[in-house]
Amino acid sequence: MTDDDRRDELIAALRAADAVRFGEFELSHGGTSDYYVDKYLFETDPECLSLIADAFADRLAGTDAKLAGVALGAVPLVAVTAERLGRPYVIARKQAKEYGTGNRIEGRLEAGEEVVVLEDIATTGRSAVDAVEALREAGATVDRVLVVVDREEGATELLAEHDVELEALLTASELLADRDA
Repeated sequence: MTDDDRRDELIAALRAADAVRFGEFELSHGGTSDYYVDKYLFETDPECLSLIADAFADRLAGTDAKLAGVALGAVPLVAVTAERLGRPYVIARKQAKEYGTGNRIEGRLEAGEEVVVLEDIATTGRSAVDAVEALREAGATVDRVLVVVDREEGATELLAEHDVELEALLTASELLADRDA
């Protein structure tokens, strides 16, 4: 299967799961959009989750990096991808929890480990940068973020400012290419 075939299959699965919606939506960063990609619909759909895990696993096959998922949205993605690859993973919280261990990074992480961050949707890239910074503070080496959908609203540029490459399975342009067709 070619990359184009895989991309088309993922777009079709996201649409079949009703994860791409049109209207007026407020986004987490405060802006508005005429479309919305509902990560909870695609992450709870077995076909979408399987396709995403396979695509992420293919892109990670050439490395033995540890995986990290951004809480809460990317946890299902990192869990199923880690299972596919037979690797452990960690979870990067938005902030340290105020009880128990008080960890910001959950799971086992050794100083110096190479880590690739998995994320659901990138808009501005702020949550991915926050995860990268938390992982780096914990001693990890992070220079790559894999995301399901890049909304193409500045995430690539913001991550590049932090010496991190953003790699998307789909861009908004690809996802919305035939929306008026």
